[in-house]
Amino acid sequence: MFSIKDKVIVVTGSNGLLGNNITKVLRDEGAIVIGADIRFENKTENDYLMDITDEKSVTEVVKTIVEKYHKINGWLNNAYPRTKDWGNKLEDVPLESWRSNIDMHLNGYFLCCKIVLAQMKIQGYGSLINMSSIYGVVGPDFTVYDGTAMTTPVAYSAIKGGLINLSRYLAAYYGPYQVRVNCISPGGIFDNQPKVFVDNYNKKVPMRRMGQSKDITAAVVFLLADETNYITGHNLIVDGGWTSI
Repeated sequence: MFSIKDKVIVVTGSNGLLGNNITKVLRDEGAIVIGADIRFENKTENDYLMDITDEKSVTEVVKTIVEKYHKINGWLNNAYPRTKDWGNKLEDVPLESWRSNIDMHLNGYFLCCKIVLAQMKIQGYGSLINMSSIYGVVGPDFTVYDGTAMTTPVAYSAIKGGLINLSRYLAAYYGPYQVRVNCISPGGIFDNQPKVFVDNYNKKVPMRRMGQSKDITAAVVFLLADETNYITGHNLIVDGGWTSI
């Protein structure tokens, strides 16, 4: 059950924390996985340099994949482009920074969706997943940042909330062609953050731990599999119960 064997699946941001783990597991499960990122440490023949904010770049990668494999079964929008001042607090965010982050992230995802879903429409099948966040669903709890210099960027909530409703729109638009569009909204993922932050977070979440990459990968496999081909327009929240309280 939930097999993705021999499916051609593209993972954007495949060189990042989540992307790296997702790509590895999907390959282990027998999928033909195309990694797409703006940089690679150890590039393989199935890794493509791609900038999600560049229409020509995305178009050429999609064209190359279709010419080689004649299909794209799945696409995960997981890239995480951001400006250098991404971690600034609201008072220190210039309007230009806000605009740049919305343009790179939200508009970059839209660009990928538009190009890839056009191909899936021709095929008459396909599953596209947009990576959102719990902060696209609920407001942030700023107390988890007490004792640290950390915060959650204001643009992040706007971007991730926008992606959820964009996915619903696209699910309705492409549903007649048997093309599915869903979101995954992770909670906080452990990435060697300061201990005080991890402790604060763990106290707040019902399962008393931060998420791990493997928790999100399981959700990706689920939504890519044929067994879930009647699920579309859904936001799958994987957060240890954070949004339940």
